[in-house]
Parts: sequence; C-alpha cells; structure tokens
Amino acid sequence: MAKLFLSLHVLAAILAIGPITVAASMFPRLARTAPTPETPALLHKICRSYAYVGTAVPVLGIATGAALGVLSDAWLVTSIVLTGLAAGVLVAVILPGQSELLEGGEVAVVGEERRAAGARLAMTTGVFNLLWAAVVVLMIVRPGSTTGCLFYTADAADE
Repeated sequence: MAKLFLSLHVLAAILAIGPITVAASMFPRLARTAPTPETPALLHKICRSYAYVGTAVPVLGIATGAALGVLSDAWLVTSIVLTGLAAGVLVAVILPGQSELLEGGEVAVVGEERRAAGARLAMTTGVFNLLWAAVVVLMIVRPGSTTGCLFYTADAADE
C-alpha cells in the first residue's frame, strides 16, 4: 500500500503543484505586459483550480508517511510544516493578489500601483516556489535515512 500511496503522492505533486508554480510565476509579468487580459485571467484560473487538486499532495503524503511509519521523522514533520506555509502563502497572498490585479477578467490596477502590486506578487511567488523547492529536497534527501545523504564521501562510494 505504501508504494501505491507514494506513487499517487508523486504524481499529484507533479501534476498539481507544477502547474501552480508555473502559472503563478508567469502571472505577475503577464498581468503587467499582456496585450489582452485573457492570459492573466487564465493563469489565475489555473492557480485557483489546481490549488484544489493540490490538496491531494499532503493528504497522500501523510498516508504514505503513515504506511512507512515515518510520520514522526524530523524531515517529514519539516516538510509538512513547509507545505502548510506554501499553502498559506498561496491561499492568503498569491490568489488574493492575483484577484486584486484582475477585476471581472480585466486587469483592474493601472500605472505605478499595478507595477508595485505585480512586484509584490512576484516576490511572494518566489517565496512560494522556494518553499516547494525545500520540500522537494527534503523528500529526496530524507536526512537520517539510509538512502539520503547531503554530501558525497569516499566512504560511501566504497559501500
């Protein structure tokens, strides 16, 4: 069962979190420069829709951790906290920030205010992406595991 949960968890992460990070990263620039308002509106819709699908990632991750008996491991607890922070940034800052720039499918904010709002949104999206990058590193390295290591050593090569 652990292999099934892990496979579904990885698939959900790739298929849900990937599109959110790409769309959220593209949104600030295109909200400022897109010739038509449809593109930023579509990117916002992608972020909002995939946020719902993305809830499967932590659910399947916790199920995987429970099946493997590692729910109390520090790397997993840290990953869960970082995932919660990333979700909070998405729901509390990125999605409302995108909505602020859009109104009725149109780019609503103009001039210098639009530029400043786009810059804040770009910075926040960068933080969101860094949180997910940290989670991915923790999932791969798994500190303290028998397969995870931070540094290559000659002793490890001899084993």
